[in-house]
Amino acid sequence: MKRKSERRPSWAAAPPCSRRCSASSHGVKKSRSSTSQELHRLDQQDDLYLDITDRLCFAILYSRPKSSSNVHYFSIDNELEYENFYADFGPLNLAMVYRYCCKINKKLKSITMMRKKIIHFTGSDQRKQANAAFLIGCYMVIYLGRTPEEAYRILMCGNTSYIPFRDAAYGSCNFYITLLDCFHAVKKAMQYDFLNFNTFNLDEYEHYEKAENGDLNWIIPDRFIAFCGPHSRTRLESGYHQHSPEAYIPYFKNHNVTTIIRLNKRMYDAKRFTNAGFDHYDLFFADGSTPTDAIVKEFLDICENAEGAIAVHCKAGLGRTGTLIACYIMKHYRMTAAETIAWVRICRPGSVIGPQQQFLVMKQASLWLEGDYFRQKLRGQENGKHRAAVSKLLLAVDDISINGVENQDKQEPELYSDDDEIHGVTQGDRLRALKSRRQSKTNAIPLTCSLAVLTSALCSVVIWWIVCDYILPILLFCLDGFRTQ
Repeated sequence: MKRKSERRPSWAAAPPCSRRCSASSHGVKKSRSSTSQELHRLDQQDDLYLDITDRLCFAILYSRPKSSSNVHYFSIDNELEYENFYADFGPLNLAMVYRYCCKINKKLKSITMMRKKIIHFTGSDQRKQANAAFLIGCYMVIYLGRTPEEAYRILMCGNTSYIPFRDAAYGSCNFYITLLDCFHAVKKAMQYDFLNFNTFNLDEYEHYEKAENGDLNWIIPDRFIAFCGPHSRTRLESGYHQHSPEAYIPYFKNHNVTTIIRLNKRMYDAKRFTNAGFDHYDLFFADGSTPTDAIVKEFLDICENAEGAIAVHCKAGLGRTGTLIACYIMKHYRMTAAETIAWVRICRPGSVIGPQQQFLVMKQASLWLEGDYFRQKLRGQENGKHRAAVSKLLLAVDDISINGVENQDKQEPELYSDDDEIHGVTQGDRLRALKSRRQSKTNAIPLTCSLAVLTSALCSVVIWWIVCDYILPILLFCLDGFRTQ
């Protein structure tokens, strides 16, 4: 890392007080004394440049730079923006990761930029710094073949720090997702073929994730859809879009969805799905709460025996839905709770809320063990061996305790009742309404711009008409007078 007194590279058109780290640097953030922390705070306005490759650089700048003949600056801070529910601010969704990667690849391949250094810069907003670092870190993992640790180490060079991501709950937060968790999630998603930008359909993702178009996202392609809970009929109610089961059936049929799992109160008749040929299951538990072990087990059994893809919903399709899908991912792909939460949120922002985060951390060890036994059982069935041993092990799983507490099934609460959500507005209602209103405002922006352009054009026509109808004849009359003299 070069010090301030050292000569900066010719392409780094930055203020004199800049820091620079190369991708080959191995500096990792370390704990420091309070005195050194105070010095860092005094110096926190220093610009920082991080070399990603010979031509690609990431920078944190406190004044807007200007591109030159040998350097091209760009920022996505106001282009790819997270749509928050409350105090949550990231990570950015899968479509934005895809758009960013396409943008970088296009710039690096551009003939007009062949000799230029490409610098992605972000400003002083710590939330946007974290999202910008998330994007370029994902690019390093997906396209440059860097490990999550390598990408994270580069971004942390020079004692840089980024604020961690939080959930979409209202109020305080006591569980956070780091950039490293996100990079591990992306790496494992590639490893298990959840993520393949060669086949990723950007238009489909951005269309169906909107509330008015169904509010659905694939968490695992061809396996799991998380979607907003259907209602008895399609309408706009209390600020958010409601869709009937029939609105989803054509899409589900076209994408080999065979099973629907409902986690919230009955807002529609299940026969509307079963009559269309789908399997439908009800696994109720209260909005914002965590499932019992019995519900987790039944959910996993249903999914493991489903012939096609599974569509899961609660009210908003975020908290309860994300939690149970996360349980499946942890069991069958051995991802950590933090990695799983990160991946589910990258696919469907706002997923897994409040105590559901700690619940997944607590369930991680037992779900990993269940997954190991499940795979061992499959191998035993294929080989015709070890069946008795596997059966014994599987029985042992039912007696697993967490933190010294006996299996929750032994103290199972009463089954969730529809009455729990009939009175009052729940967390799911609020989140769904926020998303619908937020997207309505976003969709209104292009219309506002169009009206502004149209108004401007009409004003120009009116002014031109006034000029031509009044001023032009006067000018012509004057010219005729000059000619007659």
